[in-house]
Amino acid sequence: MIPEIRKVFNAKFSVTSYQNYINELNTALEYPVDFRVSETPVFLTDDLTNKLVEASNDILSQLLTPEYKKHSLLAIPEGWNIPGEPEHPEFLQIDFGITKTDNGTFIPKLIELQAFPTIYGYQYFQNRIIRKHFDINEGFTPYFSNFNEDSYVFTLKEIILNNHSPENVILLDIQPEKQKTRIDFSATKKLIGIQSVCISKVFSRGNKLFYFRDNKETQIQRIYNRVIFDELMKSDIKPGFNIHDEFDVEWTGHPNWFYRISKFSLPFIKSKYAPKAFFLDEIYNTSTSESSPHSPGIINPDNYVLKPLFSFAGSGVDINPSKEKLDSIHDKHNYILQEKIEYDPVILTPDGNSKFEIRMMYLWKDKPLLVNNLVRMSKGKMMGVDYNKNKTWVGSTLALHYPEVLI
Repeated sequence: MIPEIRKVFNAKFSVTSYQNYINELNTALEYPVDFRVSETPVFLTDDLTNKLVEASNDILSQLLTPEYKKHSLLAIPEGWNIPGEPEHPEFLQIDFGITKTDNGTFIPKLIELQAFPTIYGYQYFQNRIIRKHFDINEGFTPYFSNFNEDSYVFTLKEIILNNHSPENVILLDIQPEKQKTRIDFSATKKLIGIQSVCISKVFSRGNKLFYFRDNKETQIQRIYNRVIFDELMKSDIKPGFNIHDEFDVEWTGHPNWFYRISKFSLPFIKSKYAPKAFFLDEIYNTSTSESSPHSPGIINPDNYVLKPLFSFAGSGVDINPSKEKLDSIHDKHNYILQEKIEYDPVILTPDGNSKFEIRMMYLWKDKPLLVNNLVRMSKGKMMGVDYNKNKTWVGSTLALHYPEVLI
């Protein structure tokens, strides 16, 4: 985004350098990258960096109120309140799309948020590897809150292990070796020493949980949870233990927080950095008189995106919902309408401009700390692979900025 730096980067870019970069990403860890990686990082201006930090703080402050914390208990589906929930989530992500105002300045707008781990391990390695293959100013960093590589890994390790030995902590998922984020699992193992384990391979004895590590039965004292329980319900994989029972085990990335801070939060956030959002059943319970601005007879679906509350990775999102579709949805309490925003194609590339979405990544130790970021670039209507087939300078990357400008 910084014009001078963008021009230099684009001029020096070569397909050979990019391929060498991808080759190292694919071989540095146990698994290769299973998603497209963009040809470039994003270079944030000082102004946009400050706005992203301000927007994140504004939104986070609304999620930390006692009122929201109490109300968010309603987000947990009936029968899925899992024991062992901590007082707060240790992982929190806030996603912004970058838009342009009428006066030509850039502003982040909230897209989604989640209290669930993202690819914390992989982003560390991506930052290191991209610098080996492209000429990037040493002053640029992907980190926030005065974090650097060492303090970032130290804090991540501290939160995931919580003073337990790595052999007694597992990364839990559904067939982790088949997940698109498996490269992050191998990155986490390399950084922290914990294994990824399928939920079907965990078993209980009394109130304790176990798994096999190096063919040895090993007690699990802490679970770094990467299971999307909605996905578990849809899969043929059965947990090896009763997830509703109380066990002598700690969770980090607890399943309850996946629901409590999620799309469910969007209608409660009021900010210049957040588009309007409504629960679908709230709209349909409103009077249809002309005085009601959000009644189904007045609201224009063309101006909104329809999102199922608990889908993951964009599943089920309809960017062009019709009124007929809205009318036909039976479980309206499980959907929201979010005001559309127009991403600005701000990144100059050799074959057309790209727009981008940035995820601001938090770790919560004694308090929430903004630590890192990841970026998705797109030239399609949405960020997903289906909208970017056969396109270049799209996909996953990271944003770099000068740290001294942070507010």
